[in-house]
Amino acid sequence: MGNVFQPTVIAEYLASLAPASPHTRAAYGRDLALFAQYYATLAPAIEVDGQVLRGFIAHLHRHGRAARSISRTLSAVRGLYEFLIGQRRAQSNPVAGIRPPKAPRRLPQLLDVDQANRLLDVTPETALECRDLAMWELTYSCGLRVSELVGLDLGSLDLTAREARVFGKGRKERLVPVGRQAVTALTHWLSYRVLLVASEEPALFVNQHGTRLGVRLVQTRLKTWALRQGLATNLHPHMLRHSFASHLLESSGDLRAVQELLGHSDIRSTQIYTHLDFQHLAKVYDHAHPRARHKK
Repeated sequence: MGNVFQPTVIAEYLASLAPASPHTRAAYGRDLALFAQYYATLAPAIEVDGQVLRGFIAHLHRHGRAARSISRTLSAVRGLYEFLIGQRRAQSNPVAGIRPPKAPRRLPQLLDVDQANRLLDVTPETALECRDLAMWELTYSCGLRVSELVGLDLGSLDLTAREARVFGKGRKERLVPVGRQAVTALTHWLSYRVLLVASEEPALFVNQHGTRLGVRLVQTRLKTWALRQGLATNLHPHMLRHSFASHLLESSGDLRAVQELLGHSDIRSTQIYTHLDFQHLAKVYDHAHPRARHKK
């Protein structure tokens, strides 16, 4: 068959991706155009096979492409061939046997214990500050995702039993304990909440108009709160979840318990916090061991 990387063929494939987001289609378009440009430098009519694709990967490496970006480009080429196979315009997919490069594992950013205390050791002065403190305490106490936080209803919370019922990814339900400081902050917030909402509003956390908070507003409020507390880090809610997991694992050493509390279906997702714990130990070692310290 002819060159499958002609602009008209690529355009047909991208049009078939209509259910995908515009950002995905645009990225795939750039990736396929990049491969088409590389393919044009090869001998005429050469077949795209594993050798060609490995040469392309090496080419991207030389030009500074990150592993994640290369993997996405291979996904775009794979998807194009799957599209053509479905139309019987290609017989096989040359990407099928190609392994994408492994991306380096990025360790999550988090607060240390002193920073977490500085964030939370605040006496709120307004109703909205009471709400905000309750959100930060609850997120850090339970390791919540921001989507889980804003999705909580009044009925999700049992302050007497000190527990919360949370719906995570895929509406997977879990029951998590709530710490004493979070219970105190939530009790204060609930005394203000009744003044803001109509009786039929189920949301635990509401805005000044009495309706459920959105994710974006929570993110903005936390950044502002952190700056006011002198934390230079660009703080976002997921950092509180990471901090919860790392601090709990450091104190308990119980990886399975942390997995359950975070709602991870695969323990490999939780194991990243063991790397963080080791990083902390390595820093202590480098600072303290006489054979590790640099001479002044």
